[in-house]
Amino acid sequence: MSGSFNDNVTEEIKSRCNIVDVIGQVVSLKRMGSNFKGICPFHNEKTPSFVVSETKQIFTCFGCGATGDVFEFVKKYYNLDFPGAVEKLAKEYGVEYTNNHREDSRKELYYQINREAATYYLKSFCQKANPGLTYMLKRGIQPVTLKKFGIGYADGEWDSLYRYFMSKNVDVKVLKELGLISESKGRFYDKFRNRVMFPIINTRGKVIGFGGRAIDDSMPKYLNSPESPVFMKKNNLYGLNLSRQDISKENCAILVEGYMDVISLYQSGIRNVGASLGTALTENQAKVLRRYTKNIVLSYDSDSAGQAAALRGIDILFKEDCRPRVLHVSDGKDPDEFVKKHGRDAFKKLVDNSLNFVDYKISVLRRKYNLDSYEESIDFLKEAAVIFRNLSPIEADVYIKKLANEIKISENAIRLEINGNNTQEEFVTHHYEDEKQDKSISSPMLLVEKNLIKLMITDYEYFKMISQYEDAFKSSYGEKIFSAAALLYKEGKELDIMKLQDALEPEEVHILTDIMDNVQFADKEEQVLQECLNKIEVENLKEKENSLLMRLSMADEEENRETIKILTEELMDLQRKKMERGK
Repeated sequence: MSGSFNDNVTEEIKSRCNIVDVIGQVVSLKRMGSNFKGICPFHNEKTPSFVVSETKQIFTCFGCGATGDVFEFVKKYYNLDFPGAVEKLAKEYGVEYTNNHREDSRKELYYQINREAATYYLKSFCQKANPGLTYMLKRGIQPVTLKKFGIGYADGEWDSLYRYFMSKNVDVKVLKELGLISESKGRFYDKFRNRVMFPIINTRGKVIGFGGRAIDDSMPKYLNSPESPVFMKKNNLYGLNLSRQDISKENCAILVEGYMDVISLYQSGIRNVGASLGTALTENQAKVLRRYTKNIVLSYDSDSAGQAAALRGIDILFKEDCRPRVLHVSDGKDPDEFVKKHGRDAFKKLVDNSLNFVDYKISVLRRKYNLDSYEESIDFLKEAAVIFRNLSPIEADVYIKKLANEIKISENAIRLEINGNNTQEEFVTHHYEDEKQDKSISSPMLLVEKNLIKLMITDYEYFKMISQYEDAFKSSYGEKIFSAAALLYKEGKELDIMKLQDALEPEEVHILTDIMDNVQFADKEEQVLQECLNKIEVENLKEKENSLLMRLSMADEEENRETIKILTEELMDLQRKKMERGK
């Protein structure tokens, strides 16, 4: 489908190739006036009725009706889809482009290999006694929990996994790209050895990478898969494949630092939990969490590094319209150790007593400055003013009064520090307008596709009507969102938006979210639907009209009088239909 490719790519191919040369490779063509003629390759005929125009760069057959440009010929002759035709011609004429369909196929191969590796590690973990199982049982993780998370074991040998995949004839280059195998001086060996293996699974249920915890003194203690076409740390959270339903149910997500924190909390019954894969929280991870809840509790270490991570995380979550809070486990323990020692209820109490992001930031500032010092108090107030500046007028007012009372300074002085000569309302309004503008993202879709997607996820009846039109979605993103929705609608007449998002890639989720947030119909859904469907039918009529005009332009009046008459009648009938639709 042409909508899946950049128009510049197809135009570049057309500019470099001549349709006569392309067709001439497989069809014997003879010049007849300004055109070329030959035996049609698409049906049996003895008298040539297949015409190719060099000036117009099109072909048509007056016997079977086949017609189109160079892409249409390559599709039809070589039995390819449009992406395949583009790929073939681009390769032949030296045009660079990205094939989304090939990329999807490549990703599926990577997912399959990762799943196979996860199964291999799981069998090593379960089928016989091993240091990995002993280690996890000593850490208090129960067999049912180990199975739930698919925990595995990479043995201490150098090439067990490598030999396993070689027996299955898997390309070693792919294994290296996924970070399962390493190479040194021409020798291949397993990257993960003598480690407990934590498969990282996305919300679509695909194994995208691994984390390996050393059982001995090997360094690093935790070793993660490298970035790959299917594994980008910034887009994923550990454990979310299991916890997302609980996060939605609780309307709260607890974000911790490590794999073991997630597993221990989940085992204790606190299941609305995830981890950020050993990296600082990213905007993309915040966007993923925002799909399930606005309320995020950060449970990081209480040391300076954990404090800095919490402050960064707060700002990122706030920018994504979340309501962040911060929890520091008492006694310097991490969540894993705390919940094992004190239990679920004690940890839930910590969550309930977590500080909202303003109180947390102010508490950090208090520890930074000596408020008994006049000079440091001024510095403290200046930094506090920066925090208040991004709040709504009501929130800022509450904290200004609270802080003024605590440190015995006038509210007006704090307001002046925040706003200068501007009012609080003026500043905050401007700030939120900018935020709102930033939230709308550009999308490679026409408005009609966006409207159709919003309609079909709104009501099953709209979906049924839209699904009758095969060519409703021209872009690859539209096709993928529609296909995912169609599979979910097979389960019932209610569409679970969360499941739909889980079935999509991150970029597709961003586009879907943009449509849900920004496409509005003002109670005119029926009217918008009819306009969209009418536009699709008109576009289909235009395509047929162009095809007829193309064939007429190629017809020789002396040889094809009867054909011209038939084509003209078809064209008149089609143009009448267009007029009936008000075009």
